[in-house]
Amino acid sequence: MAEQEKKRRQTRKERILDAAEALFARHGFEGVSMRMVAERASVDLALASYHFGSKQGLFDAVLLRRAEVLNKARKAALEECQRTAGPNGPTVEAIIDAFLNPMLAHGYEDDEGWRHYFELIGQVNSSTEWGGVLMTRYFDPLVRRFIEALEKALPDADPADMYWCYHFLSGALTLTFARTGRIDHLSNGVCHSDDMVGAYKRMVPFVAAGFRNLCDKSGKS
Repeated sequence: MAEQEKKRRQTRKERILDAAEALFARHGFEGVSMRMVAERASVDLALASYHFGSKQGLFDAVLLRRAEVLNKARKAALEECQRTAGPNGPTVEAIIDAFLNPMLAHGYEDDEGWRHYFELIGQVNSSTEWGGVLMTRYFDPLVRRFIEALEKALPDADPADMYWCYHFLSGALTLTFARTGRIDHLSNGVCHSDDMVGAYKRMVPFVAAGFRNLCDKSGKS
């Protein structure tokens, strides 16, 4: 009985997280109340407060849940590309691929929860209130490992160029995650904002070329 009750509580907790994720992605932090979350999750309001304490606590839990999964996958991808690289280390393209592949090419677009999460990340990353604090907390330690790998691949890079290049990459991801549908209209249906795999295939060479153009001072990489 104790094990069954534990599973029931875990299921209710996951329902609360799923509901909050969808609502935060649609309405933002300020547009969501704990009552809205409880109603969508079909649980008592007191239960949502019991598990997460406050809306801020719930928001943090939503961000952390998938951040841990995503960071683990990206860390493994980076280590694999470094392990299999030649004597000169991984190429810029391989490093960018390791950074993007776990987010854009792993079938997450077929999972409603992941779609909501990436939409939420798109909001947070471009927010003056949340972006600097939350993105730093959940993603910067791993991002720095990718930048270190890129610095080895582009040893003559000016540090300012390197960080601006990453900034542009982050911005491209944010717009892609937002799925605004603008590219659908702009291209008259040739491109679709839901096509994460298509975005990934094009973003790797596009971003790598940008890093090379700004950061490769030797012209040899």
